[in-house]
Amino acid sequence: MDDCIIIGAGPAGLTAAIYLARFHLSIRLFDSGSSRAALIPRTHNHAGYPGGIVGTDLLARMLTQAREFGAVREAAEVTAIVPRDEGFVVCVGDREYPARTVLLATGVVNLRPKGMDDEMHDEALRRGLLRYCPICDGYEVTDTRVAVIGTSDHGTREALFLRGFTRDLTLISPDSAHDLASECLADLDAAGIVRTDGPCGSYAIRGDRLCVETADGPMEFDSVYPALGSTIRSRLAIAAGAKATEDGCLEVDAHQRTSIPGLFAAGDVVKGLDQISNAMGQAGVAATTIRNALSEIRPLRR
Repeated sequence: MDDCIIIGAGPAGLTAAIYLARFHLSIRLFDSGSSRAALIPRTHNHAGYPGGIVGTDLLARMLTQAREFGAVREAAEVTAIVPRDEGFVVCVGDREYPARTVLLATGVVNLRPKGMDDEMHDEALRRGLLRYCPICDGYEVTDTRVAVIGTSDHGTREALFLRGFTRDLTLISPDSAHDLASECLADLDAAGIVRTDGPCGSYAIRGDRLCVETADGPMEFDSVYPALGSTIRSRLAIAAGAKATEDGCLEVDAHQRTSIPGLFAAGDVVKGLDQISNAMGQAGVAATTIRNALSEIRPLRR
């Protein structure tokens, strides 16, 4: 039986693997290969990397570090977590792995603009024409022409946040007419943010800009931010009985414990700031809590 099985090998999962392996615990790390961090063209707000670092390079460095202490990553998709009297059984297809504890670090998936094919999406993302995290890279769009695809409170909040970086900002409704409360309209007007109805689509890369077809015709932008929400990858924990918010984020305490004893969660799958630094901090807390909890059950070293 493993001391801990970690599900997800993004920044949270790999940080936890480093900690737990250095605590001399037996761990197993399953990775479906879809970490959102792998899509980052280059992050500039991760401390310790002047000039920034590509997301895949960061993950590769973290995995190498985890392997230095004996952590093993297996490319596989976990299909179920089953609570048992003395821990859990983690199912990977028809295989079953018993574990004393489980740490879920499965993250989220950004909802993409409708009608944008994978090839264009990846190319626009690589070139910074399409961006998903204004906290991460708002600095890079300073004083450029930016659009936010979204509406309602969520789209308004993202547009207002980006207004701190540029004056040339347009909020485009993803479908038809905007759905904006009077408070949102007042805030957008006060910030000088232009509004355009949808539907938006017929995306095209033209030179160094992304072209978007709107109800007002084609518009070109230096960067476009989809504010369309995300899918929380909490299904495994919820199916096992863990409590979650209405939008699917797992509820945890200050030590990253879910409502199921022995089941922990860290990173974007938990309600909070979706940032690498935050995910790594939560993973360190979870890993240390796991170590201390296991030490109460039995001595960890003889």
